[in-house]
Amino acid sequence: MCLAVPGAITRIIDASTAEVDMLGATRNISLRLVPEARVGDFVLVHAGFGIQIIDPEEARETIELIREMDELVAEELPAPDGATA
Repeated sequence: MCLAVPGAITRIIDASTAEVDMLGATRNISLRLVPEARVGDFVLVHAGFGIQIIDPEEARETIELIREMDELVAEELPAPDGATA
């Protein structure tokens, strides 16, 4: 199973590279598959590539679902031995 995460383009670095904010983390991604993407667009990111421009509302809903899943996992899974939550 593959997972693509929404990211907001914050800066175009060059014709094929952009900086995105993905769940609060800044990453550089390739725009080779979405050369029409611009600052402010949301793109689905997989394996370092922007693979599709998506609607901002869809991006926000997906981000919220990812955060909810993270919270559920944190509640349900015990911390590894020696780790504290």
